[in-house]
Amino acid sequence: MINQRKVFCSQPTDSIFKLSPDEDGLESGIYDGLRAAVPVIDACFGKIIRLTGDFTVAANEERFQQELEDFCREVTVGISGRSLNTFADMYLDSLLTYGRAIGRIICDPQTMIIKGLSVCDSSRFRIRQGKGPLDKVIVCGDREQLPREDERLLYTTLNPSPRHPDGVSIMRGLPAMSEVLMRIYQCIGQNFDRVGNVRYAVTYKPAADGSDKMFARERAMEIADAWSDGMRSAKDGVVKDFIAVGDVGIKVIGAENQLIDTEVPVRQLLEQLVAKLSVPPFLLGLNWSTTERMSSQQADILTSELEYYRRLLSPVLKEICDAFLRLCGSSEGCRIEWGNINLQDEEALARSRLYNAQAKAKELENEKTEREE
Repeated sequence: MINQRKVFCSQPTDSIFKLSPDEDGLESGIYDGLRAAVPVIDACFGKIIRLTGDFTVAANEERFQQELEDFCREVTVGISGRSLNTFADMYLDSLLTYGRAIGRIICDPQTMIIKGLSVCDSSRFRIRQGKGPLDKVIVCGDREQLPREDERLLYTTLNPSPRHPDGVSIMRGLPAMSEVLMRIYQCIGQNFDRVGNVRYAVTYKPAADGSDKMFARERAMEIADAWSDGMRSAKDGVVKDFIAVGDVGIKVIGAENQLIDTEVPVRQLLEQLVAKLSVPPFLLGLNWSTTERMSSQQADILTSELEYYRRLLSPVLKEICDAFLRLCGSSEGCRIEWGNINLQDEEALARSRLYNAQAKAKELENEKTEREE
């Protein structure tokens, strides 16, 4: 008798990637499922958000600088966050995942002092064109969402186009590749469950005489009970020998089979995912053979992507700080200053200044030599 065993998956692969989009084509459920099911995608998002870098806010009127710094450091964000940097991280995360981000500046209705900031769930909101070509309307479900008197809405889109004016997620195009990748991983798990988890086939052959065949059923049941008892004892660290009389054969089921090599297809799929997200493989712990020059070029590509995300965040951060300064009595506004992305950038800038200075000194020397001649 063969014991049947069912393997249950807490979250089937098909349910992750085959969600039907809503009436506007939003695949927010699929994107959330991708980040939950494929760790490398979620790791790419974390790297992008952290590598976007830190920023400082400088008030154009120096006497308001200290108040502005205190506001950026202590402003409340949602129910669990604090500081303008936290808001920027949450805002960028929503922008990358859904292709758009919606935030709110919440003010006290009586004093109109900024109480805090909030990042809305972008999967619940859509942006549509209003009556005019430049008017936008925020829609929640089928109803138009109007801002309250004590709040101000912030809105940013990623890669907008005439067909997709409300932005496109950075993960667009990944569900198909990720579905194949997760199918491969699921098959690997099933193969290990069948082949890697060793199971045994115990065969008892009765002797040719009739006396042995008369008690074949009873002896088979005794062998099965003794074998099961030995297997159960092994789980507790107790070793029991299996002793049988007669022709008893024991074989390992699936010992002659080999697991399919999935290194090449998995790497090809991961290359597609990494290329879409523009994150160098070495930042994700993927030990692919790359030259030093190739790694430098990949870092340059990532730098250009991060600069693009900074350009999207800067107007939103400036609008928040300008609103705070206006409430403080300043009309000069502020400016957002981003730090260098990494030390390699600083080294490259220093080398570039050195080369320019050397070239300028050589030109002056040549001009002086020509005048003397």
